[in-house]
Amino acid sequence: MRVAMLSSISWRTPPVAYGPWELVTSLLTEALVARGVDVTLFATLNSLTTAKLAGVVPRGYSEDPSLDAKVWEALHIAQVVERAAEFDIIHNQADFMPLAFSRLVDTPMVTTIHGFSSDRILPVYEAYDDRVAYIAISDADRHPALTYAATIHHGIPIDAFPFDPVGSEDLLFFGRIHPDKGAGEAILAAAAARRRLVMAGLIQDQEYHRERVAPFIDGDRVRFLGLVGGAERLAALGKARALLHLIGFDEPFGLSVVEAMACGTPVIAYRRGSMAELIDDGVTGFLVDTLDEAVDAIGHVGSIDRAACRRAVVARFSVDRMAERYLQLYRSLAGNSGGDQRINPADRSAASIVPWMPPA
Repeated sequence: MRVAMLSSISWRTPPVAYGPWELVTSLLTEALVARGVDVTLFATLNSLTTAKLAGVVPRGYSEDPSLDAKVWEALHIAQVVERAAEFDIIHNQADFMPLAFSRLVDTPMVTTIHGFSSDRILPVYEAYDDRVAYIAISDADRHPALTYAATIHHGIPIDAFPFDPVGSEDLLFFGRIHPDKGAGEAILAAAAARRRLVMAGLIQDQEYHRERVAPFIDGDRVRFLGLVGGAERLAALGKARALLHLIGFDEPFGLSVVEAMACGTPVIAYRRGSMAELIDDGVTGFLVDTLDEAVDAIGHVGSIDRAACRRAVVARFSVDRMAERYLQLYRSLAGNSGGDQRINPADRSAASIVPWMPPA
């Protein structure tokens, strides 16, 4: 099995700190190589991998403002298309642009849809619905206009997240400083519950940060760590009483939710998007609909068994589980050059492969 893994080039693969698409791509790539799969990772040239590395751009365009994203994405995708005959599968993790080239090659293409930035990009997905095997990262993120090969949840390297059976008294916000992620809501909830709040993440919306976050950062009741990685990231995830994920959009997945639970930290989240698929209400955290409910949940979070949070991630969100499901899909598609076999949408637990034809 020869797989071309096409990563995003916004950041290095894996990222130094922020870069969820690149992180998932790296985790899957390394798990496949460990299983003996011949993987070529198409990514930035400073990427780190045990696979074969191919690339054209020296570093991520989000890391280097001198790089024009459109120019380097065009060159990046062209490299894969020009080498398509060398592979049994092309796995696109780089959004919608590679779809436009899918009918120019015979190699089957799998595309993991990491979420829709806007409905304006939907026409591209619709145009290649009959050619590309689409993967949803949660059932909640499936678009009714598209046909999907499977829902495959992200997996994480669970052993890399040390379990903390105690945590601390402080709450945690971990994510982009952006209205979508609810940083301001987390501040309000923590204040109402009279709890300290630790915040970590990339400032993506400067105006929102200036108006809704910065005025409350005092180094005591609200501490802002900025963008963290490595040991500091793990400590933040594990030493919290609860993660506040009071999102302002329909979250496609939410890696930080699963990572926090792996460390034993329960999650309090608005009941939007994929949250009901990740959080077992009352067991690994709480699903709430209002800020008042979130404040009430903070008061009851001590009833959550932190070991139960860890067990749920081990059972459902491991890298091994993710890799096995993708590998089964690859084998099915590689045996069918027409690309007309997909996973039965009714069987999302075992990834059974059945013949599939696009609707008339």
